[in-house]
Amino acid sequence: MAELTRITRRQFGMAAGSAVAAFASGDACGMSTRAADRDARLTARPIEDATTTLKSGAIGLGSNGRDGIIQMPATLKPGPQPLLLFLHGATQDGARMLRRVGPAADEAGVVLVCPDSRDVTWDAIRGGFGDDIAHLNHVLEHVFAHVAVDPQQVTVGGFSDGATYALSLGLANGDLFPRVAAFSPGFVIPVPVRGRPRLFVSHGRFDQILPIDQCSRIIVPQLRAKGYDVTFREFDGRHEMPPDVASEAMRWMTT
Repeated sequence: MAELTRITRRQFGMAAGSAVAAFASGDACGMSTRAADRDARLTARPIEDATTTLKSGAIGLGSNGRDGIIQMPATLKPGPQPLLLFLHGATQDGARMLRRVGPAADEAGVVLVCPDSRDVTWDAIRGGFGDDIAHLNHVLEHVFAHVAVDPQQVTVGGFSDGATYALSLGLANGDLFPRVAAFSPGFVIPVPVRGRPRLFVSHGRFDQILPIDQCSRIIVPQLRAKGYDVTFREFDGRHEMPPDVASEAMRWMTT
């Protein structure tokens, strides 16, 4: 939805407002059926005694051309590593996200995992949680088996559609993701919540795709009203992720 300009701002505002209102009013928790809970849940977890076997640099995930990419920092700190699962916007892919956030992640010493959605954007934005959840779970299981990951420093993040999905996935899996970083999100998909992750949200004041007044300036107060710890960073820009904001988010993830 983030990159699909055929939808008008009025149409998007109505859809986003309805979704956020449902979350804020508690209707999201009212949707907490077993099926919905299972659909949004990830079962992969860091392995306590895992050994990091991956070398520094970018490594492809899978072999079918649309699985994603992982970047190991140039310098690995001793012991378990911080990890960021970062989700791309609509019509994009993990490689494009790597180019955007890779330098900041490398500088901060964060293992960066950029998977690809199964379709043009993430499934729940188009209907319901399904194939993308299965794929993300598989990706995380693979990474956790080859990288010693600090369970207290696992973050899910994303840009645009990926930010919307990351926010929703993070709220549903707060016991896996202590932190969530959303860069220019559109709304919150109603999900049964688990845990209490800390949140970082950024948004350009002149965003021409997902206007800040209809998106983050609604999302952030509603999340805070729900008791979430939210760091909100507005910046003078459009639908983008400036390098200084990405670097700020990386520092927030690792402190």
